[in-house]
Amino acid sequence: MSELFSPIELGPLKLNNRLVVAPMAQYSAEDGAHGQWHKAHLGGLANSGAGLVMIEMTSPTAEGRCSHGDCGLYDDRTESALAETVALLRAVGPARVGVQIGHGGRKAAMQVPWNGGLALTSAEGAWPTMAPSPLALGSGPIPREMEPKDIRALIDAHAQAAARAVRAGIDLIEIHAAHGYLLHQFHSPVTNKRTDDYGGNSENRMRLLIEVLQATRAAAPEVAVGMRITASDWIEGGLVPQDAVDLARSLEAAGCDYVDVTSGGIDPAQKVEVGPLYQVDFAATVKSATSMPVRAVGMIATPEQAEDVIASGKADMVALARAFLANPRWGWWAAYRLGANPSLPVQAQRVGHPAWAGWQMADPALKVC
Repeated sequence: MSELFSPIELGPLKLNNRLVVAPMAQYSAEDGAHGQWHKAHLGGLANSGAGLVMIEMTSPTAEGRCSHGDCGLYDDRTESALAETVALLRAVGPARVGVQIGHGGRKAAMQVPWNGGLALTSAEGAWPTMAPSPLALGSGPIPREMEPKDIRALIDAHAQAAARAVRAGIDLIEIHAAHGYLLHQFHSPVTNKRTDDYGGNSENRMRLLIEVLQATRAAAPEVAVGMRITASDWIEGGLVPQDAVDLARSLEAAGCDYVDVTSGGIDPAQKVEVGPLYQVDFAATVKSATSMPVRAVGMIATPEQAEDVIASGKADMVALARAFLANPRWGWWAAYRLGANPSLPVQAQRVGHPAWAGWQMADPALKVC
């Protein structure tokens, strides 16, 4: 029996396997709202073989979006658009549906990647940004240092977004506190130079993350709530794996249902050592120190790699992104390779085990992730 394709419970949510489609920014929203691209992209993944499909980072405020193409969840229009996407996923596949909520902080107001990814100009519709400390990202603009009222408003915005997500039919909410976005900026000593209750020592730097979790949990008691956290800033003086362990323990005590462990993204000075499975050991470190389910990420490309991460006890779940972009039926292939039942929809059952496995293995392009 494949461990990857065994069930798991995340608080109130039961998943039929431990394979997750990671949130993938599409930069294709229409003033924060899902459009036709999201329905096509996500709808095709509802039958991917994964137990959970994550919707890309979605900002709780319009100003928290990283670009004009980023998703938001801050008014009735964006809520309605999300509800339409969730309804579509429910209609076409068995996967449960999660959404990642996060604010860009000093990474907000940027061009979409294919237009350069630099800070927007006023002519391009730039908006003011804010951060824990007035430190620019590279050559970008200096963000405004957040005042206590800004912090309270941010917590409230996360709670309101969580309530909207529940009304839209979401099964799981993941708070994004990694990849250099606002909550990560508060957690990291690289970007947090505050001297109040939200800066300085580790406990203070974690404070906002815990308060956002608690507010989200209170606003969405019936769904699973987790957090994506950072185990390394890859910069001297930045976050290290012990910081992730300390945060995970505090999150678990505050009612978190799981953590997704990743790294990097805080500053262009980072020196990331990228390679196959390069972040799995971070997840293993956190898993060894908490009883909360832990998700691993980071260039997990083959079914055998994913299976080994789970079977060896390094993590309880794995999330893949590029693999699913290359092959939206990656989960079917993985199930066949690992001897599990892919539970194909009736419309696809003619594919057959031998035919599918032979076709998949005969096309090396689909194994490059």
